[in-house]
Amino acid sequence: MTSFAPLQRLVIVIAVLASFVTFLDGTVVTVALPAISRELGGGITTQQWVVDAYLITLSALILLAGSVADAYGRVVVMRVGLIAFGVASVAVAAAPDPLILIIARALQGAAGALLVPSSLALITATMRAEVQSRAIGVWTAFTTAAMLVGPLLGGLFVDFLSWRFVFLINVIPIGITLLLLARLDLPQHPRGIRVDWWSGALCAIGLGAVVFALIEQPNLGWQSPAIWIPGVVGAALFALFLIRQHRSPSPLMPLSLFRVRNFGWGNLATLFVYAALALNGFVIGVYLQQGAGLSATAAGLASLPLTILMILLSSRAGAWAGRLGPRIFMTGGPVLMAAGALLLLTVASDFDYWWQVLPAMVVMGLGLSLTVAPLTSAILGAIDETRSGIASAVNNAVARVAGLLVVALLSTIVGGALDLDGFHNAAWVTAALLALGGVVSWIGIRRNPVEAADSDQADARA
Repeated sequence: MTSFAPLQRLVIVIAVLASFVTFLDGTVVTVALPAISRELGGGITTQQWVVDAYLITLSALILLAGSVADAYGRVVVMRVGLIAFGVASVAVAAAPDPLILIIARALQGAAGALLVPSSLALITATMRAEVQSRAIGVWTAFTTAAMLVGPLLGGLFVDFLSWRFVFLINVIPIGITLLLLARLDLPQHPRGIRVDWWSGALCAIGLGAVVFALIEQPNLGWQSPAIWIPGVVGAALFALFLIRQHRSPSPLMPLSLFRVRNFGWGNLATLFVYAALALNGFVIGVYLQQGAGLSATAAGLASLPLTILMILLSSRAGAWAGRLGPRIFMTGGPVLMAAGALLLLTVASDFDYWWQVLPAMVVMGLGLSLTVAPLTSAILGAIDETRSGIASAVNNAVARVAGLLVVALLSTIVGGALDLDGFHNAAWVTAALLALGGVVSWIGIRRNPVEAADSDQADARA
């Protein structure tokens, strides 16, 4: 980060550290689920809710958190989120039974909702044009790497220590971030924005009820009142949320944002791409243990090539997108990832990681490195700095909801069982989602006016 000014470097480090724990805790638990179930009991139901309690509160509250960050100041909201996340992490690590663990995971998700939009908004509020694109490239490299390295870290703790330590280690980056925040001197954030708490409640309860119905449907069936009643009520509440956004003078999620070309089309691409990433990550982590017989650590190591490539290439991809525009990267990256997903069809009952999985991971890692930073930059660069908090919150909410929904529909996707045929079905669906993300990007994405003007000025100076 030598090309950034000192203040910009400090902002990037704070943004990366604050978001790192949030993204890490979304995936680190996957390979630890069997160990958690063995120690605390509860079977498959506990395993499902350990994952989903976190994702539901994170995705349902992230819109409200973005608005709160714009209203009360990004630094203040980040500080509160960090402290709350640390307390919840300790509660997860110390949980004596499944109920306490699930409640603590839900609190973690709520605290994480405060961290993601406020951290990314710090970047978009202090940097513009090509510098912003490069900064977002660094941010996406490390935060996406956190998602990818999560299974590996979880596997190492499960095999050599305890699943509890992976949550206690959150305290270290949280403490460092709080110390760095004390050194950050930014202009006072305006307090004129009103937070629509009613809209936040409608969104959170509506989305939570719908997700509950999707998660529990395979267990109870659609005919059960415990499924269709929450589903219908949740859909109605979310519809009321959208109606309120259309009519409110100070909406929680301004629908006018979606009339901005790159923001609207970019979020549609986000929906497809992040649904594919969530599906692929879940299936790889589980099948390599249950189907291929690998240890938790070995299953986590399988995705290490993606992490390495993201760290090496994402910042460069962000800089290239700042000069050339994001369209080509947001089209070619997902298409390349789709090709990598199709390579997973070579996985057979006679399992060989080096020839059947590693080539797919390398190709997908290259495509992912080309996609994520330009995608984030295109979406947030299209929105004025004063609304950067809510813009980043909307984009992150779309990404989290995409993953939440596709995992909730996992049983339908794999055909009822995550055996070899189910694994191949998931690979086909992953490739299709990624290809759709590339097509949507080619149709809808254009250069942001600020980026284009900055690039023209740089060419003129040259």
